[in-house]
Amino acid sequence: MSTKHHIPRVIGSRGKSSTDIERENFEKNQTVAINKAINNQETPVKEKHVRITILGTFTDNGAGMFWHIANRLPVQGNPIVCWKFCHVLHKILQEGHPHSIVDSYKYCSHLNDLGKLWGHLKEGYGKLIENYCRLLIQKLRFHKKNMEIPGNLKMSDDQFAKICGSDVNNYFEIAVDMLDYMDEILTLQQSVFSSLDMSRSNSMTSSGQCRLAPLILCIQDSCQLYDYIVKSLFRLHSSLPPDTLSGHRDRFVAAYKKLKQFYLSSSNLQYFKHLVQVPYLPDEPPNFLIASDFSKHVKPEAVVPEPEPENEPDTDSVADLIDTSEDKFDAAFGNGFGPPEPDERDMLIERLQREIQFLKSEIERIKFEDQRIISAQREEIAKLEKILSELRLSADKALKENESTKKRLEEATANAGAVAKLAEAEKHAKANEEKFKKMKEIYNKLREEHVALIRKNADTTKKLEAEKRLVQEREQSIQESKSQMERLENERKVIQESLQQSADQHLENQVKTLEETKSSLMSQLQGSEEECESLQVRLEALEQDKHQSEESLQLQIKNAQDQLASLKDEITTTEMRRKNEIDSLKSQLEDALSEKVAKDEQFKKEIEDLQSRLSQLDSDKEASEKRQREDLAQLHRDLIASAVKEGRQFINDAMLQVENPTHIPVKCTAEFLLLRAEPVLSALENLNTSQTEYSQNQTDLESLLKTITSFSHHMGDCVIHGIATSHSAQLEAAEELASACQTAGESGLEVLSSLEKGGSIKSEVEKSAEKIRQLIKLAEDLVPKMVDVKEKEIGDLLENEMHSTSSAIELAAKKIEEMLHQTRKDMSGVELTVNESILDSCTGLMQAIKVLLVKSQDLQKEIVLQGRGTASVKEFYKKNHRWTEGLLSAAKAVGMGATSLLEAADKVVKGEGKFEELIVCSNEIAASTAQLVVASKVKADRKSKKLSELSEASRGVTSCTGKVVGSAREASQIIEEQNLMDFTSLSLMQAKKEEMQSQVRVLELEKELEMERYKLGQVRKRHYQLAGENGGWEENIEGNTENLSPLDAVSVFLHYHCVIANSFSCRGVNAFCTSDVSKRNKILTCSRISYQRT
Repeated sequence: MSTKHHIPRVIGSRGKSSTDIERENFEKNQTVAINKAINNQETPVKEKHVRITILGTFTDNGAGMFWHIANRLPVQGNPIVCWKFCHVLHKILQEGHPHSIVDSYKYCSHLNDLGKLWGHLKEGYGKLIENYCRLLIQKLRFHKKNMEIPGNLKMSDDQFAKICGSDVNNYFEIAVDMLDYMDEILTLQQSVFSSLDMSRSNSMTSSGQCRLAPLILCIQDSCQLYDYIVKSLFRLHSSLPPDTLSGHRDRFVAAYKKLKQFYLSSSNLQYFKHLVQVPYLPDEPPNFLIASDFSKHVKPEAVVPEPEPENEPDTDSVADLIDTSEDKFDAAFGNGFGPPEPDERDMLIERLQREIQFLKSEIERIKFEDQRIISAQREEIAKLEKILSELRLSADKALKENESTKKRLEEATANAGAVAKLAEAEKHAKANEEKFKKMKEIYNKLREEHVALIRKNADTTKKLEAEKRLVQEREQSIQESKSQMERLENERKVIQESLQQSADQHLENQVKTLEETKSSLMSQLQGSEEECESLQVRLEALEQDKHQSEESLQLQIKNAQDQLASLKDEITTTEMRRKNEIDSLKSQLEDALSEKVAKDEQFKKEIEDLQSRLSQLDSDKEASEKRQREDLAQLHRDLIASAVKEGRQFINDAMLQVENPTHIPVKCTAEFLLLRAEPVLSALENLNTSQTEYSQNQTDLESLLKTITSFSHHMGDCVIHGIATSHSAQLEAAEELASACQTAGESGLEVLSSLEKGGSIKSEVEKSAEKIRQLIKLAEDLVPKMVDVKEKEIGDLLENEMHSTSSAIELAAKKIEEMLHQTRKDMSGVELTVNESILDSCTGLMQAIKVLLVKSQDLQKEIVLQGRGTASVKEFYKKNHRWTEGLLSAAKAVGMGATSLLEAADKVVKGEGKFEELIVCSNEIAASTAQLVVASKVKADRKSKKLSELSEASRGVTSCTGKVVGSAREASQIIEEQNLMDFTSLSLMQAKKEEMQSQVRVLELEKELEMERYKLGQVRKRHYQLAGENGGWEENIEGNTENLSPLDAVSVFLHYHCVIANSFSCRGVNAFCTSDVSKRNKILTCSRISYQRT
């Protein structure tokens, strides 16, 4: 009774059921396996530990236990631990329980954080872990989106078609997802291979194997992805236009190239030789635009040999985690009596489950291996059929060639000149022999391949027998399991009997639990037996299919051998027949060859003679051409030197005029110097262009000589006009201008010297152009500026001035007519004769000036029409403002001269004026009209008819001016003769008195002359100052002449006009006369007269 009272207490203190103990043992085994698989040693993960972890996912129906243990691993502190963790997780997602993917999906953020953490580590495993985490995240998302696809991606075509359905959009989306998945795999493998030094055997080191081991899983996944991507794209191309899928094709081609290189690099690694059979991709990617290419597609298979079964887990390691507490239950019941042994049954059940799982995987592997062998044999059969068809074609072709050779030989025997055809026949015979040798080699190769296939078939048969033995062993193990179950049943009965005598209700519950466990084990055992039987049936069916395929293959090989034998016999007979025919023709060929050799020797001698003569002629021709080229080059050099010498002499002559005293009176305007200097720049540019073209092509000598002559003349012309311009400028400006002319001439001589030497003249041309620009700038400084007249108004001002000049001429002519009419009415005698002569000559002059203005305007219109192009008249005047200024100045001078002549004539007729004023005004008009003609000639065409008419009108003005001067002088002489004093009646004292008065008057006049000269100098000085400040255009100098006497004003006026009359290089007159009768009879106001100072 006491024993019965103590039993419940002992069992209660133990407090653990068999299920709890089983769970504890499972957790301990999983912890040990995961910690051993994921450690900090840089070695590849051991397969047995990973297998235990994978089996644990099936026991736990998911990856919850794995993540529970893995979360305590130092994955964030050790890169090797994190790398192995990713490897094991990838293995679990690929081969573990289907729920492992669902359980792991919620840890995507954790994987993302790991990748970012280790991605900061630029060396070692940093980037590898980052890429591996991205791959795992992509895999989880792919399977989350496509729940029907298993983790190892292995499924039949029917399953894939069922998943995608009939909707093309599903194929489109899954193709994109698979391409993304493939890109992550290729990125990982590329980073792994990049981290290894492939020049060393890294695959045989532990560190290299640690990095390379996960690539086996990548190879397995990539094979399945490649197969279904190809199938999806062919399906899409059959339903959608090609342009829509261009992006898919481009991504696939890029992935194909990287994947092919990945497989090639992996196949060369010694580490992978016994771990995985790496497939090979075809040489070219499939053409999705051709639907028939789908039949050529072969699914790549990455065969991983199944490892040998491992022993039981290490008992030492497990013992460290076993509960070592005192077994109080045994102490209570003694050694002769004990409770049920749940540990042994648990281990037995676990072992049976492992064996069942292993059998399933082994049968699957056998099935895949058989399918691979069958597909390989089918490929071999297809290759053999293709080779047979090629052999048939080559044999037919050989027969046809033999027949054609025979016909040619027959024709050659009938024809005496068949030497060339015999040689061709021999070539064909040799070609046929080579083809026969190639066919023989192909036959030997086929025979070797046949032997290899037979050996491979034998190996396959051995493997099947081994698999059969393995299945038998598994059946035997099942029988042993049955016997063990029976033994356990007997033990249970004994325990039950003992429990009925000494145990309480708790033990009876345990017995019920054991019975339930037994029933479940029996049901599992029965299921495994049924599964083994079905596997056995499938295995027999596979063996039968294999035998049938072997028989058909042997039959095809036999047929191929028979066809090869028949082809060999035909070729042999054909070869013998051809050999006899060739032997019969050899004698004829030898005779023909002997004759050919004799003729060849004769021809050879003749050819040698002709070649020697031809070589002599070639040498003579080359020597003659060389002499001609040398003579031509020397002639070119002489011509260039002659042109340069002439140009240098011309420029030197122009430069010597600086020191020539006879050239000092020669003067030139700054405007004309600008007209002569601007062509020098274009001449320099043309000279540079011609020299460059001549250096490239020496046939264009004429153009170079012309440009040399043109440049020399333009440069000399510019220099000599520049020197002439310096004669009329102020002292400092003259010296600077003369120096610039000298420098420009020297730069032109340097250009000619460089040209004579034959080198490049670009730098000398640039220097010379710069000197010419400096000279132009100095000349522009000497040109008087019209500051008060804007360029845009100069055209209107010219037209107005020409119109006002014409009006002034007409008005002057009318007034002279009126004066003549009034003179004839009021005067008589000598006075009338004098005034009529003067007024008639003035009237003629006005008419001539009027004609000159009309001709000048006609010529100006012609110049504008010829030169303006598409621009307006005002734009033409604005563009050529310097020329317009000259015309404007000349027009003003003509108008002022006409007004002055009218006033002078009026004074002379009234007896208030002097004949000298009339002469000066006439000369002024002549000078002004000459300026107008010269300014018009600058832009006019030399052959222009209107220019000729203008010149004729100018000569008319000059003639009329001479008449006016003659009339004035004749009238002056007549008046002087009347006013001569009669000294005959004077006495001695009167004569002496008159003499003294005359001397006093002479002295007074001389003093007045000296004072007037001084005053003239001061006026000139002031005039130069005003001209330097603002150009003197219509400056109001009324205040400066207010206090001048009429004689002083006339003196200034006459001096200016005398200078104009004596110098035709003046550029313009800008003066006008106004009369105010109330103040003064005549006050002459003068503006600036632009002229050249001597």
